[in-house]
Parts: sequence; C-alpha cells; structure tokens
Amino acid sequence: MTIHKLQKMLRAQPFQPFDLYLADGRSLPVDHPEFVGQSPTGRTIGIGLKDETIEIVDLLLVSSLKPRPNGSQRRGRSQSK
Repeated sequence: MTIHKLQKMLRAQPFQPFDLYLADGRSLPVDHPEFVGQSPTGRTIGIGLKDETIEIVDLLLVSSLKPRPNGSQRRGRSQSK
C-alpha cells in the first residue's frame, strides 16, 4: 500500500469511513481522518481506535482499504478471517 492511496481515502469529500486490512488478516477501522497520523517518511502510520489505543502499522503490511457501505460504523478491532 502506498501513502498516496491512503491519503486519497483520507481526503475524500465527503469522507467515508473505511477499513484497513493487514497482511495478517486483521482489519482496523478508520472512522475519521483525524484518527490517522503518519511518520515523516510516510511508511508508518498510527490509527487511533475507539478504546483510546493507537495501533502502529507499517504500510508495507497493508493489503487493502475498503470503504464501509453507507459509511457505517464499526466497533474496535476485528480478528476477521
């Protein structure tokens, strides 16, 4: 995954919540663009979650981004698949 693809999703107008899928099968919700921060190099991001934790992710381990239907909300982390 490239930072440009992620930034495109984060800057969409109107913003649509999406899920970030990782190579290990987990998915992380991105409910608002302000919940995502990136390192100066752009390779590592931090995602703020509803339980007030931050998940640090290497973008090389992100397999896909998927918008949620109708911008629906999700709760916390998922161990899907």
